[in-house]
Amino acid sequence: MPLYEFRCPTGDQFEASFSMSQVPQLLDCPDCGQKARRRIGTPRLSLAGSAEFKLIDSTKRSAHEPNVVSNKLPPTGRSSPTRYTGNPLHQKLPRP
Repeated sequence: MPLYEFRCPTGDQFEASFSMSQVPQLLDCPDCGQKARRRIGTPRLSLAGSAEFKLIDSTKRSAHEPNVVSNKLPPTGRSSPTRYTGNPLHQKLPRP
């Protein structure tokens, strides 16, 4: 059901939901009780400003435009072998 905006003579604004065939031109203000007139507001046709839309949009964008990474390569998990001995002759032995 659509959401309609109303404004009372004191300046209070509020929203109410009605079906399109039953929306009144005047409605009692919940704050002051005076008759509030229906205002023409902007239509809410999409979720463009919501968190849902931002999440969906970033997910779609990342499929075609992945984030740019720095020029550093990630660590491979290998490090330089630890030396167990300082003897240069031991370096010529085959490694397991």
